[in-house]
Amino acid sequence: MLEILKVDGCKPEEQAVTRLSEEIPAIVSQLVESCQTENCFSHVSPVAIPSREEVINIIFLARRILFPGYFHPTRIDPVNLPYHLGQEVTALFQALATQIAWAVRHDCYRYGQECSQCEDRGHLAALEFIRALPELRLALATDVRAAYEGDPASGSYDEIIFSYPGLFAIAVYRMAHKLHELKVPLIPRIMTEYAHSHTGIDIHPGAEIGASLFIDHGTGVVVGETAIIGDRVRLYQGVTLGALSLPRDAGASLRGARRHPTLEDDVIVYAGATILGGDTVVGARSVVGGNVWLTESVPPDTKVLLKAPELIYVGNRK
Repeated sequence: MLEILKVDGCKPEEQAVTRLSEEIPAIVSQLVESCQTENCFSHVSPVAIPSREEVINIIFLARRILFPGYFHPTRIDPVNLPYHLGQEVTALFQALATQIAWAVRHDCYRYGQECSQCEDRGHLAALEFIRALPELRLALATDVRAAYEGDPASGSYDEIIFSYPGLFAIAVYRMAHKLHELKVPLIPRIMTEYAHSHTGIDIHPGAEIGASLFIDHGTGVVVGETAIIGDRVRLYQGVTLGALSLPRDAGASLRGARRHPTLEDDVIVYAGATILGGDTVVGARSVVGGNVWLTESVPPDTKVLLKAPELIYVGNRK
């Protein structure tokens, strides 16, 4: 327990601080020693690790390219668009290549892998991501239209692009998924977990998601790593596409196996529904009602609803 030191003399506060500070070197020694044990998770290494801050900057840089003019501090017009995009795409390529190279090098060092030419891999993967930008823009255009068509409260495409958390989470997922396909370590998950912390929507970069996804409100939505979502699917807040209860050692034994459900085209899942299991398939055009708990497959064109609960109304005796 901390004790207040009583010091006589002309500068008691300074003397007390000095006596307390003398304990710091011993504490630092304990911290250094603990870094040699298995209970210290550290990255004390001559090899760089990806920067979370830089990865977040890459998200916003890519978003400015995918939605030009919306998130840039200066005005963009047709005359300066090629210049603007040239600068932004070059900056994205350089930043992404560096972070991917660091992620690959970190894995090689951490897990004793053979040299995989991290610098070359970083540049090649970054270039493949750049090449995918037109495809990503087309996919996000379908998501914007799905939000506008699915939400009567949406005033315009601009409103959706500027302010809808569902669209932001989907945009980050689509970036991260492309990097996941390119076998880039660490960075895809940093991206989607940032979106998760920012929006409350948790989409694993390994999930397979088709065109025209609309996540309405979104808070509490969870989409697991091996989930498959078809085209024109609509999810409401609190929806979980998760795995069934797993044994304690499942992290190693089930890594990479199908654990999450499939939603086929044009499925709607209402708020609070939980759909679990890798063998669970919700057929095309089906509707899963609010708060439903589903662990078995549903044929196409089916509605799965809970029986209406018995409500009790307690009136005011006055």
